Amino acid sequence: MDTNGGPLATVFAAPGRYIQGRDAARKIGEVLEQLGSERPLVLRDPVVGDIMGDALEALSEATHLEFGGECSPSEIDRVARAASEGGADAVVGIGGGKTLDTAKAVALPGGLPIVVVPTIASTDAPTSSLSVVYSEEGEFQEYRFFGRNPDAVVVDTSVIARAPVRFLVAGIGDGLSTYFEAEASSRTRSPAIAGGAPTLAALTLARLCYDTLLEYGVAARLANEQGAVTPAFEKVVEANTLLSGLGFESGGLAAAHSIHNGLTVLEGTHHYWHGEKVAFGTISMLMLQESPAELSEELVDFCITVGLPVALEDIGVGEAGREELQRVAEGACAPGETIHNEPFDVYPEMVVDAMLAADALGRQRRALLAGEAQLPEVAH
Repeated sequence: MDTNGGPLATVFAAPGRYIQGRDAARKIGEVLEQLGSERPLVLRDPVVGDIMGDALEALSEATHLEFGGECSPSEIDRVARAASEGGADAVVGIGGGKTLDTAKAVALPGGLPIVVVPTIASTDAPTSSLSVVYSEEGEFQEYRFFGRNPDAVVVDTSVIARAPVRFLVAGIGDGLSTYFEAEASSRTRSPAIAGGAPTLAALTLARLCYDTLLEYGVAARLANEQGAVTPAFEKVVEANTLLSGLGFESGGLAAAHSIHNGLTVLEGTHHYWHGEKVAFGTISMLMLQESPAELSEELVDFCITVGLPVALEDIGVGEAGREELQRVAEGACAPGETIHNEPFDVYPEMVVDAMLAADALGRQRRALLAGEAQLPEVAH
């Protein structure tokens, strides 16, 4: 039911434009011109100048502000003040997911046009109408929903190919959850972030995301290790960024992201990236749902092959006991968390058991596969 008491409509949301390819960043000036911007505020990661070079020439007259490192309430307020004091008529976010989320949290509530330029393919944040807000210490606090997507997303694969492989792999981890969470949400017709029930289009894109990652993920990792932009690399960047972004926003979230949010209460996980923790959350979700063994093993084996976490030790909490995991589970099951989009009631004790089962399966499959091939190390 919607807020007016009638049947819940399906809704699909997307950015105004999505541009991806080698040297795509050279189009930023053209995009800003189309948006009528003359005084953009550019929020950028500290290393952006080094990795993008003359692609930023069109922004030489803009006001540039360096990102402070965390998408926190105080950082959002700092950037918003700079935009207001400088009379900015648009915001350009350039960098990783937290930089982009901060830029969105300034522009979208303020009614400013926004251009999102990811320099890594580690999350599906670029296309969405929300920001994930953390404390200064990196603990999850809240989602902020804005009801409007970025005006343009510009993905320069020649930049992303030069980024460390860990970023791409983390994005694969985030993208793997998209289909499973959208499918769970569709079964309950739970409202997705777009504001309605999951659409068939979103479910189709979510499934395409999963299939693309399984087919091309390893080849894309190998290309990234060489700094090469190949067709496989382009497909995985699109899956991580566009397919996953559209799939989760209009398809819905469920247990995997709630378990990620719960894991942030343990300090040991703070050194691991969003998609790395979501990958373990997705395996835990399959255990929670009692998914077929073949499906769980397919997912775990792929994660091992591409270098994603499959066990608690892979995300810094290998020594965590039931008491610590209970804290994680209580955070994952907090009121309003997307774990309640699952098609059954979920309680913290169930989540603890699912994480322990996921950990056991991950360690077992890694031991089996280790005798067959040389496996990439999980980043620590």
